[in-house]
Amino acid sequence: MEEDEQSGMRWWTILLGLLVVGFVSRLVIVWMFTGQPRVTSKDSRKERSLKTLIVLGSGGHTAEILRIVEKMNFENYSPRCYIAAVTDDHSLAKAKRLEEEKAGDELKQSRFYRIYRSREVGQSYITSVGTTLLAMAHAFYLAFSIRPDLIICNGPGTCLPVCIAGFVLKVLGVRWVVMVYVESIARVRKLSLTGLLFYKLHLMDQFFVQWPKLQQKFPRTQYVGRLM
Repeated sequence: MEEDEQSGMRWWTILLGLLVVGFVSRLVIVWMFTGQPRVTSKDSRKERSLKTLIVLGSGGHTAEILRIVEKMNFENYSPRCYIAAVTDDHSLAKAKRLEEEKAGDELKQSRFYRIYRSREVGQSYITSVGTTLLAMAHAFYLAFSIRPDLIICNGPGTCLPVCIAGFVLKVLGVRWVVMVYVESIARVRKLSLTGLLFYKLHLMDQFFVQWPKLQQKFPRTQYVGRLM
């Protein structure tokens, strides 16, 4: 009897080990290919548009990201899904106005979501542990529900759990999510905390900055000039 139990435990240990090795291997492969261009046929790109997830911040962050969205060809990026923090009363309203002005009758191709913040301004770090876990759980739920092809963000803390969830979609093989980060124009000499985390962790497929000195300091970024 004891031998059967030990044999069963060995098989479970082997199975668990194989699962861990498989997950780690997948993680390494995704990390290696993140940031590398993926080859797709011209015909396949024409057949469907990209489901695009746009993370809105507040104030200047929202103004910047919406300027970028305004220049996008909506036919190639549809449906467009906007996410803003539950305590942000203005960003989604601005996004809806942009959609009404540019998309018109195609407004049905846009969707709007709210997400919990990891940490509010002035919130203590101790209490932020619980809110961060809640934000992560909510971000994973939204990411797996939406399953975007593309995530665009520009620095608010709201985008951190969303992009981590998008990266996990890659690792699990659910969806290869291309993630694009545009650093705020206010960041001239150093990256924001969110941007620095993304840069150090190699999470972004494309990382754009708006000042040449910033690109010189962080060579894996791409300088695109001022977008505002």
